[in-house]
Amino acid sequence: MAEPKIRPLGDRVLVKLIEEQEVRKGGIIIPDTAKERPQEAEVIAVGPGRLDDSGKRIPIEVKKGDRVLISKYGGTEVKIDGEAYQILREDDILAVLE
Repeated sequence: MAEPKIRPLGDRVLVKLIEEQEVRKGGIIIPDTAKERPQEAEVIAVGPGRLDDSGKRIPIEVKKGDRVLISKYGGTEVKIDGEAYQILREDDILAVLE
């Protein structure tokens, strides 16, 4: 899969949601309608950061390739070249998984 050619603006981040495994312990398969929206994602692209009151740029703390936990209902879903992504503000990123 080729990386999308997109550059988020300001303090926005483009992520690809990481889907949970369909089969759980005991071999039970969870139907799509019963699954919760994934909260884990991979950072695909980051914007340059937001500007503070004096016009100084504040860089974003995450970088391309980071695995992050995101707010459950934050951001905007977008489709690029048939692939689903999400654009969200840096504030909607809760943590970086290490």
